[in-house]
Amino acid sequence: MKFLQREHDTLEALLPGLDKALGAFLLSELEQRGGPGIAALRDAGGSGLLVPAEHGGVGASARDAVRCTRAIATRSPSVAVAATMHNFSVASLVTLAATSTGFEWLLLDAVARDKRMMSSAFAEGRTGQGVLTPTMVARRAEGGWLVSGSKKPCSLSSSMDLITASVALPDEDGGTALGIAVIPAGTPGISVRPFWDSIVLAGAESDEVVLDDVLVPDELMVKPVLDPETNLDDLNTTGLVWFTLLVSAVYLGTASALVSRLLESGRGDTGTRVDVVTDLEASAFALDRVAWAVDSGQSGNDTLADALTARYSMQRTIRRVVGTTVELLGGMAFVSSPDVALLAASVHALAFHPPGRTSTAAALDRYHAGHLLRID
Repeated sequence: MKFLQREHDTLEALLPGLDKALGAFLLSELEQRGGPGIAALRDAGGSGLLVPAEHGGVGASARDAVRCTRAIATRSPSVAVAATMHNFSVASLVTLAATSTGFEWLLLDAVARDKRMMSSAFAEGRTGQGVLTPTMVARRAEGGWLVSGSKKPCSLSSSMDLITASVALPDEDGGTALGIAVIPAGTPGISVRPFWDSIVLAGAESDEVVLDDVLVPDELMVKPVLDPETNLDDLNTTGLVWFTLLVSAVYLGTASALVSRLLESGRGDTGTRVDVVTDLEASAFALDRVAWAVDSGQSGNDTLADALTARYSMQRTIRRVVGTTVELLGGMAFVSSPDVALLAASVHALAFHPPGRTSTAAALDRYHAGHLLRID
């Protein structure tokens, strides 16, 4: 089978026309601020990829979502990052809806049928913080909560229809509890400020989203119950697994785009070309194994440990593969087009996504010694 054929075939089957639409543009066009990629994702129904079919979505499995994300990243890492932040929020809502009789299904219907995009105002981009670490604070108001704070960077800041945010809610004991808010992007008090100055991943629309006393009704504020022993609830655990799978697929796809260019060029010796392909495919197999576990209904600590293991192994692998690939492509490929530099620089952003390497290493060390997995 041709390199990446499975991924591109899956993308075409689930989101027909998206691969062709993205392929019609230069990488540099898709990676620039205001590029056409997110609109193409929306038009192809990408917002509904993880929404169950009974609610108007595609109902993709975790394995297919990983393959689609990798395929999108080969066309545009920025679009894949934006899709991942949206899909992470959708996966969290699906998890909530499975045990709730609240509003979640209505939101999912709207996301799929009206092609609404959701930004993820959680902790991505802050090294050492957990995915659901609160980035906003709230105080009680009549009928709901007044939420304030900012999230930077926040992908999809220009294209979002809804914002999902982690919020610190004051409790009766003087402490705080975790809340998950879902807020229409047009709500009064929401503004967007320029933040992202790098040319790398500029197409993901990752600017600062500011909330100033934004009223969030009670029915749009979910309050997960944390497990005091692990500091993880089902939502957090499932969210971490999904986030780890999808964000890993983004950068696996980005590295794969470089390797595709190497294979097309025929540069380097046969053995080295095979080495870089097999290294990436081994990482893909690891992600596929974790995704299979999710599809089989496994989403606890063991699955999270497997997901984190796959991610950090892959993180080392793609750095090595990208270094080798850029060298083999040669100086002329590097200077004659922005593609090689953009792709090579983009893979390093994986290290900035939570959970941080130090906290993950400590958690896995305790886990392998027989203790519960705890992400600090």
